[in-house]
Amino acid sequence: MSGAAFLTVYFRRFQLASLALALCSVIGVASGYAAEDAASHFYFVDVAREAGISRVVLAGRPAKDHLLDSAGTGAAWLDYNRDGYLDAYIVNSWTMEGSKITERGKNALYRNRGDGTFDDVTDAAGVGGEGHWGAGVAAADFDQDGWVDILVTNFGPNVLYRNLANGRFENVAPAAGIEQPGWNTGAVFLDADGDRDLDLFIAGYIDQGVEAVLNAKPSLDWKGIDKVAMGPFGLPGAPDHFFLSNGDGTFVEATAKSGLTDLALGFGFAARAADFDDDGDLDIYVANDSDANYLYRNEGNGTFKETGLWSGAALDANGAAQAGMGVAVGDADGDGILDIIVTNFSEDFPTLYKGLGEGYFEDVSEKTGVGPPMFDYLSWGTTLSDLDNDSDLDIVISNGHIYPQVDDHAHLGFTYRELNTLLENDGSGRFQMAGHLAGPGFAVQESSRGLAVGDYDNDGDLDLLFTNLEAPPTLLRNDSKAGAWLTLICEVEPGTGPLIGTQARITVGSKQMYRDIASGDSYVSSHDPRLHFGLGDATLVDKVEVRWPDGTRTTLEQVEANQFIRIKKP
Repeated sequence: MSGAAFLTVYFRRFQLASLALALCSVIGVASGYAAEDAASHFYFVDVAREAGISRVVLAGRPAKDHLLDSAGTGAAWLDYNRDGYLDAYIVNSWTMEGSKITERGKNALYRNRGDGTFDDVTDAAGVGGEGHWGAGVAAADFDQDGWVDILVTNFGPNVLYRNLANGRFENVAPAAGIEQPGWNTGAVFLDADGDRDLDLFIAGYIDQGVEAVLNAKPSLDWKGIDKVAMGPFGLPGAPDHFFLSNGDGTFVEATAKSGLTDLALGFGFAARAADFDDDGDLDIYVANDSDANYLYRNEGNGTFKETGLWSGAALDANGAAQAGMGVAVGDADGDGILDIIVTNFSEDFPTLYKGLGEGYFEDVSEKTGVGPPMFDYLSWGTTLSDLDNDSDLDIVISNGHIYPQVDDHAHLGFTYRELNTLLENDGSGRFQMAGHLAGPGFAVQESSRGLAVGDYDNDGDLDLLFTNLEAPPTLLRNDSKAGAWLTLICEVEPGTGPLIGTQARITVGSKQMYRDIASGDSYVSSHDPRLHFGLGDATLVDKVEVRWPDGTRTTLEQVEANQFIRIKKP
């Protein structure tokens, strides 16, 4: 891009951002909704160190010579030993000096003691990552034996840790047929063809090998003032892959057969499976960096059709492709239809796609207040979750720049380490920045990447786990003044079908709320599989309806608030 063209685009974006910020201010004043009033009840504290989550996530070379150095890793909440408490899994990578590998990091499994602290049981469990450069994690019971397993995507062969039900795991990726060397990123398990076993989709980013990474030098001209890591433009995109389950713990490559061929070779980072058109089967959304995002509609027969462009969820409101990093799904405005948020690069907006029904979407980032405040942030993991239990979904976004060189040019207003973001929902699907009044946890400044959400201390509110480059993770315990809640623990008998894809709707008075169980979300991460609902002032849920993946339903009525309730598939 020429200097003149760059300046034109830059000032156009600056003008759009300024206009949108002004509009949001007007909207806020007109509605009488103040960020100070909304945020005062939030309170988060970083307890990672005292909780025992302390292993540093390695991240290549200090100067981030290649994009791999700055891509970061994911995290997952899972109950691997079935004791009722969430355990944490953190993916790690390598450290390098020039073209020399100096340390191969070890992934970490932290066992929840049940008292707010964790034990590092990585070695005893055998889940250290096999020495690979790690990327993401998806947790699911892929073999339906009743014990959650761990898939780790890598820059290199993927690892699939099968839970042996005795505190240990074994890597069965070679035998399962899903190693797939390359730069693998976001992964999702889903039953794509309705045969009651879990298939696997894995996004690919850049098609380069180890030698290219080791010998990389900062060569991209950044704003005419510094050299930074090259890409993704100018580098070859890596294809996405889809693996169809054989039903016996093994998979077969079925990307082309299933209609999931990555024709544009987009730079895929994050993926999420959900029933976006509400027709009873799971579709797949892929956030692509610098390319149009994909929405693969499930045709109901085990094949998919890419519908991103005509669905309205591939580009922003101006028809431009963005630098998609992370993705989250939920009903942000309470209309009963799923919405999608995608995080993007700095000097651009995160995009909130409002669901219009039947698989159609509209970019509402500006008018909802989601995009404008985030213009200068470089964003990664994200979630739509009810963090104050007031019955609507708030947004959290993990932030961090990829170029350490920005710290040498402070006059531009960028920093390598950034604050993470909390955006509070005002109840109508409009959002205000709330992190600045959300306690010391949102004052932590790192270059963050993965984000996993879960109630690790079982106190009825959702906590936040972030991965950070060249630093230990951040664990934000939620100590907010929150409302009532209900958490559903959905269960299926081993061997009778997957839990992934289960959906639940609850009714409280005239309001309905929706949640689903997914494996793979945010930025290369996995959340608590238990379905959490904030209830506000309600003490009773009028109706709970669970739709299991095979279409059967379980209904409960008059359920008391403030409890974990187990629901077993009949």
